[in-house]
Amino acid sequence: MKQIFRIFLYLNIYTAFFSVLTSQTLLLKTKSNDSISQGLLDSINHIKKFKDFKSLQNETHQILQVLQRIGCLESELKTIKKYNDSIYIAKYHVGPKYTYIKIFYSNEDFTKKELFSYSDKITESYFILPFENLETTLKGLNLDKTKNGNTFARVFLNNIKVFDSKTLTANINLRNGSKRTIDQILIKGYDKFPKQFIKYYLGIKKGMNLNNSELIRKNSELNSLRFVTATKPPEILFKKDSTTVYLYLRKVKNNNFDGILGFSSGEENQGLTFNGYINLELNNNLNYGEQFLLNYKADGNDQENFRAKLSIPYLFKTPFGIETELKIFKRDSTFLTSNQFAKINYQINTKSRTHIGYKSYQSNNLRKESLIDLFVEDYNSKFLLTGYSFTNNQNNNLFPIKSLFQLNFEIGTKNYSSIKESQLRVETKLIYIFNLNLKNSIFLKNHSKLLNSDTFLTNELYQFGGIKSIRGFNENSIDASFYSVLNTEYRYQFNNSLYLHSILDIAYFENQNIALREKLYSFGFGIGLQTKQGILKFGIANGNTENQYFNFSNTKIHVSITSKF
Repeated sequence: MKQIFRIFLYLNIYTAFFSVLTSQTLLLKTKSNDSISQGLLDSINHIKKFKDFKSLQNETHQILQVLQRIGCLESELKTIKKYNDSIYIAKYHVGPKYTYIKIFYSNEDFTKKELFSYSDKITESYFILPFENLETTLKGLNLDKTKNGNTFARVFLNNIKVFDSKTLTANINLRNGSKRTIDQILIKGYDKFPKQFIKYYLGIKKGMNLNNSELIRKNSELNSLRFVTATKPPEILFKKDSTTVYLYLRKVKNNNFDGILGFSSGEENQGLTFNGYINLELNNNLNYGEQFLLNYKADGNDQENFRAKLSIPYLFKTPFGIETELKIFKRDSTFLTSNQFAKINYQINTKSRTHIGYKSYQSNNLRKESLIDLFVEDYNSKFLLTGYSFTNNQNNNLFPIKSLFQLNFEIGTKNYSSIKESQLRVETKLIYIFNLNLKNSIFLKNHSKLLNSDTFLTNELYQFGGIKSIRGFNENSIDASFYSVLNTEYRYQFNNSLYLHSILDIAYFENQNIALREKLYSFGFGIGLQTKQGILKFGIANGNTENQYFNFSNTKIHVSITSKF
């Protein structure tokens, strides 16, 4: 029994001792054939500590590849010697460093226009590159050749020779493969996905030339739709006579709701007064890519806003879609204005679309007496509307739109007090995000509206102010016949769900009724947080007019909460 115990004890001691030896850190040092080459070798940033000899040996070969990549083609790894128990010395012969390579090409394989993207020294028969740019140039040219369906094209060099002490020469060749077109597109994971989005939103359709890199880029753009996500890159099945593209998608719930609704008894009557807000957004519940919006907001005294909107894209699998909207705005007991439109959208390409439609306005004076001094009268207007929009999305959950441009025209007539006159309404919206790096960005947005008319009524003017226009002012508290608001934010994104931003807004507006022209500005800060339930936005901004001194009482708190279900 004692002997068995001793054997187990010895085994444990041996195992522990062996583990210490095998877990010892190995160090790598590099040496070259002369001091100049040693300086070049030392400039290569490489791993110096290893857990085992195999990983150390792999690193020595990586160092050799780096030497050859920067122009030392004749370099060799001579020996790897053990200096002591933990140090190994890798000895290299570092050959001469070639700075440039002169590449001869055929006009049948490459054009000067293609090569200008990679070199600024091009003749009719050759072009010159810094040797360190050779690898990226060959990869880029190979990618260019595969964009038009030539998926199996290969670009390579041969006949490499020494021209002088600093320059090599070579011939560049193109081996063409058979061109491929997309014959079939299959969707995995979301069988009911509206396939018209593949054709019109992404621009991927049967019969087009296969471009693998472009296919991957377009597939990632599906994430900006928000009701679907790409679970992995597309896969391609090549058969002798056909090419099938597989897209792997997953449906995402993207219905949003938030709201607070309150009731109070009116001071002048025994009825109930509503206050609060409701925001409801339903997306793609019928798997057509449709959207329904319902917004209601009331402060209980001054104003009420109601909005309902429905849009259905790609009707009957065509690039045409329809959109209709109803808006109602009530200001205390002064007036009630409603407008509604119906329009047809046409998708020009994956980022641009245009529309045409009809829009009408109707407004009523809610008081029995005439409000001539307030320029409030009953009126109705009818307009033909048209416009254009460009949207460039990016793969970012918090900021899905990188750039946007919208231009809308409304041309029609206004009728009031037996008077009929022509009117023009113009609206522009521009958004652009400058991504400085992964965490820092600058957001710019300009929104402008113009009403061109012979006469102006208060109840037909634009209302702006608040979280969606110029922050630091009450919602829709400013009347204008023309306004332009510039919103700016410096954003710092901590992670994919949290960001902090500054607020600096500038606005100019005109009110033709009272001959008022004024500049506004506001500043502050805000924070955005995305949770599993939705997005919370919180901002504090102080708003002032052009000739007004800073007043802390002008500070407004803006809160936006969106819950997803």
